[in-house]
Amino acid sequence: MGLYEKLVRPLAFLLNPEAAHEIALGWVASGMFECRVPHDARLAVEAFGISFANPVGLAAGFDKDALAVDWWDALGFGHCEVGTVTLRPQPGNPKPRLHRLPKDRALINRMGFNNAGAHALRLRLEAAWPHLPVGINLGKNRDTPLGEAAKEYAALYRTLAPLGAYFVVNVSSPNTPGLRSLQEPEALREIVRAIRSEKPRKPLLIKVAPDLDEPSLDAVVELALDEGLDGIVATNTTVSRQGLSRDPGLEGGLSGKPLQPLADAALARLARGSSGRLALIGVGGVFDADDAWRKIALGAHLVQLYTGWVYGGPKTVARILNGLLERMEREGVRSLDEVRGSAL
Repeated sequence: MGLYEKLVRPLAFLLNPEAAHEIALGWVASGMFECRVPHDARLAVEAFGISFANPVGLAAGFDKDALAVDWWDALGFGHCEVGTVTLRPQPGNPKPRLHRLPKDRALINRMGFNNAGAHALRLRLEAAWPHLPVGINLGKNRDTPLGEAAKEYAALYRTLAPLGAYFVVNVSSPNTPGLRSLQEPEALREIVRAIRSEKPRKPLLIKVAPDLDEPSLDAVVELALDEGLDGIVATNTTVSRQGLSRDPGLEGGLSGKPLQPLADAALARLARGSSGRLALIGVGGVFDADDAWRKIALGAHLVQLYTGWVYGGPKTVARILNGLLERMEREGVRSLDEVRGSAL
């Protein structure tokens, strides 16, 4: 074990999870962390018209307000996704709202889209100098009626469109009442069309829940293809408690290792249904190079992690990238394109 596992993580885990998160984010934003990471053309990925130095990204939720976008590349990330951002600032759900389950290498959160709002995010991104593609994850304010969601998503996109490399419509968080109903094709189509009516046109993806059944996943693929979307993020957190050593009786979305089977199954279904016509981002249970490889083999163009980074520490991405290169060497693979979809 390294210094992080021996000393830093045990000390950090003595703190309230949300306080520890804020301290870690502050350290990253100050440039305190930097790792020796591989820069190898074999790891490069092209997806929805964007070049990525490698397939490993930071999932939405960790750097909601883009506090550290200038530094994520120093830790090896090939992209980061900021947000979820809402049109107006909101405090999120009452605390405590983030819980660790170390035995299961998992987190349960019911954050509720706590963020400083679109205007603040715009100002921060305008002042930033990121060295990697920055995606923006869009969400609905809690008090906005569902019937007005499409109008709000369009206004949110309009505010931030010049500043994001790509955008993700988040209608799959379990922590905003009624939000997941917007995954229904009719409601989702209205949101997508409202955003697509805005300029400039940027790559647009949908983030889906791992709890959708197969017909619902198929319907999302059909809608994405019909509306000319660029991809799907699979997946958000789950309301299931399957895979836990015990149910702690906490509300919120579960992430980490227990999410992995559900997220992988959803990713594989989406990959089969889209047959390479959509870019897929695999999220859920990514802790090491084997996890990243498996996601790519199931059809992912990119992978993202959050909980895996919390448990693994600052060197996690470097270890994943080195592990991918080692496996590519062993198997005689020249690019990740050769791996993608091989497990389907």
